[in-house]
Amino acid sequence: MSLRADTAHWLGVLRRQFPELLEELVPGGSSPGLPRSAPGPASPSRTTTPLRLHVSDTLRDVTDGVTELEEAVRDKLRLGRARRATVPERIGRVLALLDEVQRHPVLAGHVRDEARRMARRCARVLGESELMTALATRCPWCASVSLRAFPERGAVLCVNPACRCDDADCDCRTDPAHRHTWPEGTLPEPGEAP
Repeated sequence: MSLRADTAHWLGVLRRQFPELLEELVPGGSSPGLPRSAPGPASPSRTTTPLRLHVSDTLRDVTDGVTELEEAVRDKLRLGRARRATVPERIGRVLALLDEVQRHPVLAGHVRDEARRMARRCARVLGESELMTALATRCPWCASVSLRAFPERGAVLCVNPACRCDDADCDCRTDPAHRHTWPEGTLPEPGEAP
């Protein structure tokens, strides 16, 4: 899977998760953006639900992270400040700039890493886990039986943290979180670039 496709995947996941995170903030309640009844003492007809602080912290982290990410992208691409927008709108604007972002390898890697980090944090809070299937095939780089298919992404990843290839430009040499990725159904032979 290309860096651009991987980045687009994680940004798309994050854009889908953010509204779910807002709903999760107050279980059984309405979104924080909607009006609520006036405060008052609890009664059988009026109860209050506690605010879920770990969800609130994640919302703040993602909101700040997406805002900073868009600002970094626009700054590097010399596009000026963006107008205020919701988090999903900001993510959409970053997605629209991915072709230009790919011309700046350091920025492209940063955008992918931040999108992945924020999407994974949302998934943990929402109790989601991505479906995966172990493959009996050995990894072309490390020869371990560590390949996993991720149908939602349409990708196969080597989950062996020690997996390293012989490509000097591959992120596996510098980024411990990097995992070799291939489009589903297309594993290279050893010696081919991932």
